[in-house]
Amino acid sequence: MTATSDTAPDTGAAPPVTLPVEGMTCSSCAATIQGGLSRLDGVADATVNFATRRATVRTDGTIDPEALAEMMRSTIAELGYQVPASSGSEGPTLEEEHEAHAAADAARIADYRRRFTLAAILTAPLMVISMIPALHFPGWEWVAFALATPVIGWSAWPFHRATIGAARHRSTTMDTLVTLGTVAAWTWSTVVLLAHAGSALADAHVYFETGAVIVTLILLGKWMEVRSSARAGDAIRALSSRQSSTARLEDGTVIDRADLQVGMRFVTRPGEIVATDGVVVDGEAAVDASLVTGESVPVRAHVGSEVVGGTVATDGALTVEAVRVGSETMLAQIARMVDEAQTGRAKVQRLADRVARIFVPAVIALSIVTLGLWLVTGHSAAQAFTAAVAVLIISCPCALGLATPLAIMVGTGRGAQLGVLVKGPEALEDTREVTTIVLDKTGTVTEGRMTLVASETPGLTPEQADVLLDSAASVEARSEHPIAQAIAAARPARVPVKGFRAIPGSGVVATVKGAGADGANAEVHVGSRRLFDEVPEVLEQAAHAAEGEGRTAVLVGRSPVAAGGLGMGGLAVRTPLVAEALLVVSDAVKPTSAEAVRAFRELGLDVVLLTGDNSRAAQAVADEVGISRVIAEVLPGDKADVVRTLQAEGARVAMVGDGINDAPALAQADLGLAVGTGTDVAREASDLTIVSGDLRAAADAIALSRRTLGTIRGNLFWAFAYNSAAIPLAAFGILDPMIAAAAMGASSLFVVGNSLRLRRFAGYRSPAGR
Repeated sequence: MTATSDTAPDTGAAPPVTLPVEGMTCSSCAATIQGGLSRLDGVADATVNFATRRATVRTDGTIDPEALAEMMRSTIAELGYQVPASSGSEGPTLEEEHEAHAAADAARIADYRRRFTLAAILTAPLMVISMIPALHFPGWEWVAFALATPVIGWSAWPFHRATIGAARHRSTTMDTLVTLGTVAAWTWSTVVLLAHAGSALADAHVYFETGAVIVTLILLGKWMEVRSSARAGDAIRALSSRQSSTARLEDGTVIDRADLQVGMRFVTRPGEIVATDGVVVDGEAAVDASLVTGESVPVRAHVGSEVVGGTVATDGALTVEAVRVGSETMLAQIARMVDEAQTGRAKVQRLADRVARIFVPAVIALSIVTLGLWLVTGHSAAQAFTAAVAVLIISCPCALGLATPLAIMVGTGRGAQLGVLVKGPEALEDTREVTTIVLDKTGTVTEGRMTLVASETPGLTPEQADVLLDSAASVEARSEHPIAQAIAAARPARVPVKGFRAIPGSGVVATVKGAGADGANAEVHVGSRRLFDEVPEVLEQAAHAAEGEGRTAVLVGRSPVAAGGLGMGGLAVRTPLVAEALLVVSDAVKPTSAEAVRAFRELGLDVVLLTGDNSRAAQAVADEVGISRVIAEVLPGDKADVVRTLQAEGARVAMVGDGINDAPALAQADLGLAVGTGTDVAREASDLTIVSGDLRAAADAIALSRRTLGTIRGNLFWAFAYNSAAIPLAAFGILDPMIAAAAMGASSLFVVGNSLRLRRFAGYRSPAGR
């Protein structure tokens, strides 16, 4: 595994450097490393994630990434932890990193298993000998010493190593408590064993079994914990590994997937995995894209369809031309987004971090106070010692360190399986306060695949109508808007066009050769009413009727080109622009949109439809899906203003959109959700990305985010409650140190199990999720 240097954001900030870290056993270890890295020269921010076992450092750009990686490696080593020797500044692929992470998990599990096995084998007879008076044969204490020493020394060494490393830097970790408790028990017992006859300690009780049992139980808990925690990353590792290792080219040659290049054509046979992202150039098949989108129903792919690497052609053969390979594929980008989300730190985690920094020193002080109070109140040294050790052991807040990062790992991994990508932990927290969700209409509530269904050209002969409509289609072909593309696709004939320009929120204009009534060049205007000075009554009525049916009316008109090629913007005297034709475009509502709106209401959200379309068409769509509030005829630049207005009214706004003109509103919203079928700029501006075009996935995103945040809060509550309740019991001598060790392990397993429940989240697209 190597260090990764992420792409620098557009802000010009230096790219962060990430290194894997081995040897951490608790969140205090992460806090210790984070503190050490934060003190390095030139470091602006340092984050160490205990669950993902990675350290990420951001600088002000004054230090070279290679030099920074070396400084990080040296600091981590000085603190008693390790960075894999192969780590450098040139990063691996995420697939390689996840494989290395899985190998590291397997190594940790095996190490804990070995240490626990030896501890259990030695502790079992030690317990029998120590706890049954009838077996106290002469010299039994020496046998207890021989059995306990390897357990305290070798089996517990990971805890001691972390304690020593932290002590070198005048710091403490949760392992410090384990080391102090177990070594204190062993040391006390050894001193008693070595005491001469007549010494005050000659008849004192030895506690070899206490230290050994504590180590054994903690190792059992750690072994089970790391086994369960390793499952937290299964979802994203499966996402990265679910790709074909080879690709079959058109000529039958089989090559490694890594050797595929953009433009190459490869064949996917029935039942095979699509090797990389591409466009179908031959064949037809039903493609199972559930890995990427979370949709269980396969989608038909035919010539011209885009397919994603990692999906499966179920019933036909496809010839695909590669358009994205390697780290640029959708699966690689999804894995990267989830990886970055898991690296981040939620606000609620910062509270746990602050607690962890002061918790261990406070517990050590409390243990000393407990020892002193028991002694000054007349109790025996043995009773005082037992209570003090119990305080140390019961206080280890390992559950506190796992509470947040583990839930984020499982939640974001499950989201990736459902086609929901979370940009960072902050997005999880933002969903809790959202009260209103604003839905863009075209491409979000509707299919976004508009078709031309009718045209009106009153007063024009068929030949004149063809000239005008072909000219309009030629102009619209220059626009990326779905309505424009529908018009262009319906009339494939093309006329030379120049001087194309878009008028935001109104339409488009261009000079078209031979478009005038007299065969001269003319400026052709295509757009909404606001683009025209006059609309004849017959066209007005037709537009009104179309809009009443939820369709979109597009008007077409011409203006002469002045001498020198100038049109309306030139020096010629401007004449009123009159609409001459009407084009009716229809965009079908997605069949799942109404169900999605119901889901939003179940989540307690007010639903608003926002569109630049006319009010009647927008209201018709809103009525069909069950939305009561509609904000229509909004210019693209004004969508963000609408969001601001809603926020000023006291709403916490989530915005769902898919186009370039939605990006400002997505950025302005308290929570931005981009439909993955939309543009890159929309996804960049959002907090959550929905890979599927199914609007119910937005409800899944919000529900999963809230469930994950609820899990985090539940984990933190029980972690705090456990310590709050158990420490007084230990201090008053009610809780035996061995029971404390078992309880500490149980608390960590509870947090792990509670987090893993997120893997069963089904969502609104599954019958089990309703």
